[in-house]
Amino acid sequence: MIDAHGAGPEYDDTAIRFLEALWGEGYLSPGGPEEVDRVLHGLLLEGKRVLDVGCGSGGITLHLVEKHGAGHATGFDVELPVIENARRRAAEQRLSSKTDFVQAPPGRLPFDDGVFDLVFSKDALLHVPDKDALFADIFRVLKPGGVFAASDWLIGHDGPPSKDMADYIAAEGLSFSMASPERYRRAMLLAGFVEVTVTDRNGWYRDVARGELERLKGPLYDVAAAAVGRAYVDKNIRTWEAMQKVLDSGEHRPTHLRGRRPEQ
Repeated sequence: MIDAHGAGPEYDDTAIRFLEALWGEGYLSPGGPEEVDRVLHGLLLEGKRVLDVGCGSGGITLHLVEKHGAGHATGFDVELPVIENARRRAAEQRLSSKTDFVQAPPGRLPFDDGVFDLVFSKDALLHVPDKDALFADIFRVLKPGGVFAASDWLIGHDGPPSKDMADYIAAEGLSFSMASPERYRRAMLLAGFVEVTVTDRNGWYRDVARGELERLKGPLYDVAAAAVGRAYVDKNIRTWEAMQKVLDSGEHRPTHLRGRRPEQ
């Protein structure tokens, strides 16, 4: 189950151009391929069938094939602009035969039961309010013995956010439904996952985000402004400043998640 807002696309072509200027072509979340590799550390994808939930503009889905040797990778997203970008990128890189990109409305994942060896996601699950339904659906599409590996943006506690966090979420203007590490752990266990691990990444992104903000204010400003306009860049500088506060306080907690569907 992937759920989000009901309005127009949150990640339109302007957002895609801006985020790719910051994080690299095909990447709409921080860390690039190196952070993807860290999420997948120790997992063998050679020849396996993989689902990338919230695939964005496709860079990660293609990386799962090119770098990790996945036999076939399916990218899924609820928003059409990013799927169109992903399909175009796959064709340019001549990877259309090993990838496909599926767009569907929020709701149950549009895949049969037990078809994927690995379900991956990178900083997309925070858009889904119902964590129990989300992980039950991810569990459903995994083969017995299959693995879920992801990164997501969590909040350090359940309950109302602080004023700084509320200000940050408002600045983003996105459909964030953040939950605590313990809430994610409970939802994964309830779905049936075993060997569940929840690994905090606040320290890593706290420093990375500070560097991103410095780049936005400095050498990247003119490049990004040429792509999306100065007003858009200025708005995002204010967003990054608000985000830095909740990263520094520890309330914003980027996190790695992993679990396995039992063989039986």
